Formats: sequence, C-alpha cells, structure tokens
Amino acid sequence: MDRIIIKGGRPLMGAVRVSGAKNAVLPIIAATLLCQGECVIQDVPRLKDVQVMLAVLEHLGATVSWEGDVLRVDTSVINSNEVSEELMREMRASNLFLGPLLGRFGRARISHPGGCNIGSRPMDLHLKGIQILGARILDHHGYITAEAPDLVGRDVHLDFPSVGATENIMMAAVFAQGTTLIHNAAKEPEIVDLQNFLNNAGASIKGAGTGTIRIEGMARLGNCRHQVIPDRIEAGTHLVAGAITGGDVTVTNVIPEHVEPVIAKLREAGVEVTVKDDSVRVRARGRTQAVDIKTMPYPGFPTDMQAPFLAFLCLCEGTSVVHETIFEDRFKHVPELRRMGASVKIEGQTAIVRGMAYLGGATVQATDLRAGAALVLAGLAAENTTVIEQPLHIDRGYDDLVGKYQKLGAMITRERD
Repeated sequence: MDRIIIKGGRPLMGAVRVSGAKNAVLPIIAATLLCQGECVIQDVPRLKDVQVMLAVLEHLGATVSWEGDVLRVDTSVINSNEVSEELMREMRASNLFLGPLLGRFGRARISHPGGCNIGSRPMDLHLKGIQILGARILDHHGYITAEAPDLVGRDVHLDFPSVGATENIMMAAVFAQGTTLIHNAAKEPEIVDLQNFLNNAGASIKGAGTGTIRIEGMARLGNCRHQVIPDRIEAGTHLVAGAITGGDVTVTNVIPEHVEPVIAKLREAGVEVTVKDDSVRVRARGRTQAVDIKTMPYPGFPTDMQAPFLAFLCLCEGTSVVHETIFEDRFKHVPELRRMGASVKIEGQTAIVRGMAYLGGATVQATDLRAGAALVLAGLAAENTTVIEQPLHIDRGYDDLVGKYQKLGAMITRERD
C-alpha cells in the first residue's frame, strides 16, 4: 500500500507553480468528441482522473498522445456511443460524456458514474436539461440511455447552478437546431474555459461566467488549440499550505480573481497576502486567528477548499464555524484530523473548530481527494511524523503534490508498494 510520510513542523519557503485545472480539462477532454480533427490542449496535468477520461476516449476509438504537458486528441474516428461501466465507475466526471455523445451521434449510453463518496450527486438536472432539448431518457438497471436524432434549442432553467449539468447541456446544445439558453447556469471559471475551447473549435457560445449562457447551434466543429486555465483549487491549497506552516510561499501561474474567497479568508485570519498579476504570496507571522467559512457556488467559498481550510483552522486561535452547503457528507477528514489532536465537533452540515496550539503526527487515511489534501497540510504543520494511507485519492486532483512540497523545503516522501 502506498503511503505519504511527513516529518512536520518546517515552514514552507519558496515558489510553486500551479498546474492546469483538473475541473477545466475534464469537460474539455469530453468536448473533443464534438470536434472533427486534432485538438491540441496545453498545460494538462498528469492526474489519475485525466488518465481515466483519456481511457474512455480511446475506448470510443479516439487517438491520444502526450508530449510533456501537451495533449493531442483526434476524435475524427469514433466507433461507439457507449461508455463501459468499468470506466464510468472510476470517476464522477465520466458523466460528462453524455452531452457530447448525444450531440454528435443522437444517442448515448452510460452507466451511473462513480467518484469520491462525499454525498449525493444525482444527475437529475443533467437529464432534465437534455430532455428539454428533445432527448428521450431511459434510466434502467444502472444505465442511462439518451436518444435524440434531432436536438432542438430551447430555454433550460436549472433549479440549482450545477457545474456538471451546465457543462453537459452546453455540449449537447452545440449541434442543436436554433438557440439554447441555459438560465441559472453555473458561473465557475471552468465553465468559461469550456466555452473558450468550444469557441476555438468553431462553436458560438456566449455568457459563460454569468447566470445565462447562449448557444447557437452549429453544423460541425473543427480542430483547435487551447491552453487550460490554472487550477484554482490547487492554488488555494498551496496558499493554505504556506499559511498553516508559518511559511513564505509564492504561488505562480494563478489567476488571483479565481482564488479571491480563499485570499479574503486568509487575510481575515491575519495572514499577509500579496497579489500580483499572475502570482500570490502568503506570509504567516505569529499565530493566526479563527474565522468562519460557508461553502457556496462560485464566486463564493469553494466546497473543494473546505477540507484544506478546515485543517488550517485547527491551528488558529479561537473558535471557527464551517458551514458546508454543497455536499452533505464532506466532513470525512474530521475524524482523521482528530487523530492528530484537532478539536472539531460536527453538528449536521456544520463543523465547530476550536483552535489548538499544535497538532501531533499520526497515521491517518485519505478518504477522498480533498480530505487527503487536508491531511497533507495538517501533517506539514504537525509535530513529529504523520503517515497518510490511501494517497491514491490525492493523485486524482494534484499533480506531483509531494514533489512540489519537497521543493518548498518540506520533509515529505512517498513510499510506493
């Protein structure tokens, strides 16, 4: 079994570059199914989730190749509109193939997706949206089949600004006849990046980043070249890593606007934050102060940063209150942090964190992706040695996290089985 071993208590110092955004590149990979010709995607992180998405493309008949962090995908020849159950169960984002397969072939068949067990993430909004565009849905024996020989652009009103539903409906609507309007659309930067990719290939989409997205149906898309935006969750994790260790860390290749909620909370806690055009520097001097956070859809505080930030709050002076409003089962890192001496009480969707003077090293388990990141940060700040088991979850969202923190001076290693 793989393990991450950390000898904590050392302030992180130096600069760290953020990789391309996982949550941007995954829908972009799915969207290549809508293109005729080769798509060149730059700054693609080497993540387990990316590998699974590419395995799905190859299963469908696409040609895939890597050169450094540049990914080349040719979907000119696709010989299937069905994604195998084995691949679907590997990750949640595999459901993003529903929209582009339906848009390209008029039919798509996928099984219900897997992914981190952080709460209920139903596909109701995805299916409702493509039904409005004219698709017939059959959900039977764990498989979803969507059929629509001719999708038609219509107004789609989402009950909740779901990121995945917004992306799936966008991709399905690219070839729909007429105009599609998605109301109450998700506003995340990754939605904007998907729009930019599709427009680079010849689509006509406007409004991503706002509550209403307009898609004009096209006959076909061609090839394109696109650079993925920096990963705002990785950037936020590095900023918190600098703060929790009392270090001095400059995070580069970042869009500061995308991490503004994290910056604001770090400043409120007493961390010195310096923002430049494409970098953010954190310096922590003395003990930080407790703050309250509440996860919200973008531009609010991101749910994916809740676990890493909660680890930071465990060492802040005073009592913090953390409200999780997106997922109902996203406090699985709390029992593991308690093993390290954290004082955290869970009441429904709220965590009450009483800051401690120090954390102690322990053997803990990464139960999911962001929980794993939280334990890494806690281990970096803790006294003595922390051992994190099941670190493969961390590989789903962070490209070489151990290597990056080694370069910042952390005593962190990975033992591979």
